[in-house]
This record gives sequence, C-alpha cells and structure tokens, in this order.
Amino acid sequence: QVQLVESGGGLVQAGGSLRLSCAASGNTICISAMGWYRQAPGKVRELVARIPREGSTAYADSVKGRFTISRDNAKNELYLQMTSLKLEDTAVYYCHTTTAPAGTVVDGDLLPDRCGFGMDHWGKGTLVTVSS
Repeated sequence: QVQLVESGGGLVQAGGSLRLSCAASGNTICISAMGWYRQAPGKVRELVARIPREGSTAYADSVKGRFTISRDNAKNELYLQMTSLKLEDTAVYYCHTTTAPAGTVVDGDLLPDRCGFGMDHWGKGTLVTVSS
C-alpha cells in the first residue's frame, strides 16, 4: 500500500499562485507514474497533470503554460506549481499514483512481491479556492 498526503491548498486571488505538495509513504518503491487530479463542485474528477517516473509530463489543455508538475523521487514527493490562477481552477486537488506490479523492473530494480498486482492510490485531497 501507498499513502498519499496532500498539502498547500488554500484561498488565493485570481492571478495568484499556489504550490501543492504530496508526500508518499509506505511501499514507495512500487510507485510508477504520479499525477494531480481535481474535482470542482458538481463536476467529474479530471486529470490536471501527470508525470512518469522518468520521461515527459502531460497536462490538461486548461492548465498548460500555467501549471508545472514535478517530483522528487528521492523524497517521494510530488508537486504542482500553479500560477495565473483562474476562478475555474477552484476545486479539490487530489494526488494520485499508479504502482507497478511485482516483477516489474523500475530504475533497474526488480520490484518485490509486496508490490502485488499494482494499483491506483489516491490522497484525500486539498481544497484550492480562487477568488475574484
């Protein structure tokens, strides 16, 4: 199992910036891709940004050029730098990771049995409110 805890949410004026953090614990050796999702009131949860263990990031069109996702594999942390925030960015932001299954080679290491079949993990979310 992997536990994810988000922090950094809050109230910010339109045009402002916030930095979200996500701390992962538990079977972190199993972690593969990580990402941020968000869910606004009355809307479905949507992908904001995604970052593999190595390689290129991906962003929702609505945040391209404004948000930057990054990760520190040594610290098992994920970040989302948000700038030029808009009213429509108001949402609960969730940290997500997909763990790779046992037997997968990640960073040259063969993942142990405790990684199981691999699965999705979610944090409890942090609220970002953008005001006018």
